[in-house]
Amino acid sequence: MNDPLVLAAEFPTTDAAEWRKMVDAALKGASFEKRLVSQTYDGLKVQPLYPRAVGVEPVAGRKAGAPWTIMQRVDHPDPKAANTQVLDDLENGATGLSLVLGGSLGAYGFGLDGSSATLTQVLDGVLLNAGIAIELELSAQHREAVFNLAAVLEKSGVDKAATKVRFGLDPLGAGLRNGALPQPWAQIASLIGTIVSGLAGQGFKGPFMVADGRVIHAAGGSEAQELAFVIASAVSYLRALNEGGLALDDARQAIYFKLAADADEFLTIAKFRALRKLWARVEQACELTPQPAFVAAETAWRMMTARDPYVNMLRTTIAITAAGLGGADAITALPFTLPRGLPDRFARRAARNQQLVLLEESNLYRVADPAAGAGGIEALTSELAQSAWSLFQDIEKAGGATAALESGLIQKNVATVRAARQAAIARRKEALTGTSDYPNLGEAKVDVLDVPRVTLEPFAPAVSFEALPAMRLAEPFEALRDKSDATLAKTGARPQIFLATLGKLADFTPRAMFAKSFYEAGGIEALGNDGFKDPAEMIAAFKKSGAKLVCLCGSDDAYAEQAVIAATGLTNAGAIVHLAGRPGELETALQDAGVKSFIFVGCDVLSTLQATHDSLVQP
Repeated sequence: MNDPLVLAAEFPTTDAAEWRKMVDAALKGASFEKRLVSQTYDGLKVQPLYPRAVGVEPVAGRKAGAPWTIMQRVDHPDPKAANTQVLDDLENGATGLSLVLGGSLGAYGFGLDGSSATLTQVLDGVLLNAGIAIELELSAQHREAVFNLAAVLEKSGVDKAATKVRFGLDPLGAGLRNGALPQPWAQIASLIGTIVSGLAGQGFKGPFMVADGRVIHAAGGSEAQELAFVIASAVSYLRALNEGGLALDDARQAIYFKLAADADEFLTIAKFRALRKLWARVEQACELTPQPAFVAAETAWRMMTARDPYVNMLRTTIAITAAGLGGADAITALPFTLPRGLPDRFARRAARNQQLVLLEESNLYRVADPAAGAGGIEALTSELAQSAWSLFQDIEKAGGATAALESGLIQKNVATVRAARQAAIARRKEALTGTSDYPNLGEAKVDVLDVPRVTLEPFAPAVSFEALPAMRLAEPFEALRDKSDATLAKTGARPQIFLATLGKLADFTPRAMFAKSFYEAGGIEALGNDGFKDPAEMIAAFKKSGAKLVCLCGSDDAYAEQAVIAATGLTNAGAIVHLAGRPGELETALQDAGVKSFIFVGCDVLSTLQATHDSLVQP
């Protein structure tokens, strides 16, 4: 007799073969691989269904019931204003401070100067012995901040061993962002050994060095590339510290990790889990018993948009969730308005509260490695770790992280993935909601602080190589929207496109909606209507609109009957004519009638919009 409390007992059991048979029937001959199997930029195939993983152990990381640290960015260039923000953050739920220095990997145009006076003022009133975590985000221009922070803490009189300070030394990450090292690697390696030994001798527990993958992620790299660079950097630091006199056990404890977390939830969870597996493999190779490393996360810069920025709250919430479930020990959420300027109090509050809600209301920290045993996550974790290890071995064969940077190996690999990613964005195969998809030309402006971006003096490099600057995937679309805004400010109207609808409302609405979203993603306002009784009425409405551009919108049947006639009439009336949909057998006839461009799902949206803008400025 079935147990009435077990709902699944009411249904017959099925197996994978039976499921696949039903799927094939639903696909009606279409390719299973093309329709249901996706692929990451590392070439990993993501199946639609996985069995439960058996015989796996949870990944050792943050313990069950231990909440991650809620880190809050401190990046206001004015130390007095930064201190006001700091105290507000700590009073309202933040449990850590990320001191972002100008020019650091996470600065994004703002940041502190790192001087003793600045750090003293920023930390004024902070109870440094109350368990508040402090992370220093260093830059090549403010390297002395390490010593300045140590001096400020020394002067405060707190027990240095009881402070939670991560000093953030990362010459390789900073070097890759800048395309330069201030000294040859041999000198840097010797210096970091001296610095870490000195800080440890003062009583600080560290960690002191960070292997930071954000430089790869923000440049458009893949998850495996980010992990490979992080492991290669950590191994380089491990060697440098060991050669500087630290025992391997002490050297590994001096290193922590930092990864970007983005809105691909499952892949982000797998990436954080894979990092711990990879580092455990390194520890084993060093004949050390693996210990859980400290892993920090920051929500990804490249996924942020300046347009419709409220959607950033959704992206960062997913990213925080993924990092937390993936075992991150500390998480920094980028405020949703950061691409627009220095965030105000509301945006900072939202960044804190996103984490507080996920911690205290969703209870995401209660279970250690909740993804353990999930077939899809376990498969992604394992495959990602294998791919990253292979890339790490390539870096080691090239002579290590520094040699791989100098030869351009890492940069070349990232450039290949970045180009593929940008092509997918341009064709809207990857959607940027609110920017490339579902744009809102009438969106309300958001408030940011009226603070200019920080300018830094370049440093004299001793070693130069190709840089990997940070980028956001939405920037090309945003540039077109900026053109539209400039036209609006200058003329009182945006660039416009008249939707020349054919047939009945129910027939043309799908393509009219598609065309509206398509063109408004580039800032070209779509002028819609309820249809026309004949071509003459359509042409009269077009002339009255004042637009130069026209997009024909209708069903395939309507195109067969009316598109050539409509295109000819509109062209003769002076219109630049586009058509929504694939032209098929009508392509030659439509082009002869004056149609200049065809828009459809999968076409290069970005280049089409750029060409359309160019056509509007031609005499």
